[in-house]
Amino acid sequence: MIPRMFAAAAILAALFVVELTTALLINSIALLADAGHMLTDVVAVFMGLTAVVLARRGSSSPDRTYGWHRAEVFTAVANAVLLIGVALFILYEAVDRLREAPSVPGVPMIVVALAGLATNCVVAMLLRSHSQGSLAVRGVYLEVVADTVGSLGVLIAGVVTVTTRWPYADIVVAVLVALWVAPRALSLARAALRILSESSPSHIDVAELRSALRDVDGVIDVHDLHVWTLSPGKDMVTAHLTGSGESAAVLRDARTVLHARGLEHATVQVERPEEAGSCLANLQP
Repeated sequence: MIPRMFAAAAILAALFVVELTTALLINSIALLADAGHMLTDVVAVFMGLTAVVLARRGSSSPDRTYGWHRAEVFTAVANAVLLIGVALFILYEAVDRLREAPSVPGVPMIVVALAGLATNCVVAMLLRSHSQGSLAVRGVYLEVVADTVGSLGVLIAGVVTVTTRWPYADIVVAVLVALWVAPRALSLARAALRILSESSPSHIDVAELRSALRDVDGVIDVHDLHVWTLSPGKDMVTAHLTGSGESAAVLRDARTVLHARGLEHATVQVERPEEAGSCLANLQP
């Protein structure tokens, strides 16, 4: 994963310089929008690299027993904020230009857009296989996909400008790209904030899980059941089971239930009925 992200960063940085320089020279807001998204890609890759390295490195500190797994979640929030910021800036610039659309040459837009399409396709293929297992990589991947759409939009704007001389093609494409990116940035932020707020994973039905644990032979009741996500692909669960059967058998069957739902990181405590009553009484104010 790490070598691919380094390669992606180098490729994106080179294209960003080309796009920004061309956008400033020909005064194209659509190309500037694409360059802005490309900059967030470059920043996102470096932040993602940092997060992945920290998560893998872990920590030997006794006050950080979970290591740095949450680093990539914070990175995803930062990526989403960057994307939203760029989209808002482009929308503001586009509205400002509606009063008097500048003349933008179409041929340079077409050439740079084709280069952008090729670059984004290469980078997307580099990152796609790792985008589901890491929220940080997923953030970068989504931005690259957004840039692919942006480059396609710039290409269309360039073709329209060359063939029709319509001065607003550049502005319209910039607005469409910004509006296309914003919901995806919000979706990424929502996924990251769901983890940070320790909400239960969206693919886990907690009520169904509680019922399945209750159905385990020897289990009388289930309490203190908590399910959350530490980082993408690492769901956690804790549960207290009141059991009348042999603790080892109850624990084994309960772990089978959890394993079937992808909950590998589990802490399960099996209590006798009298022990559970005592624990619950101690929790009363």
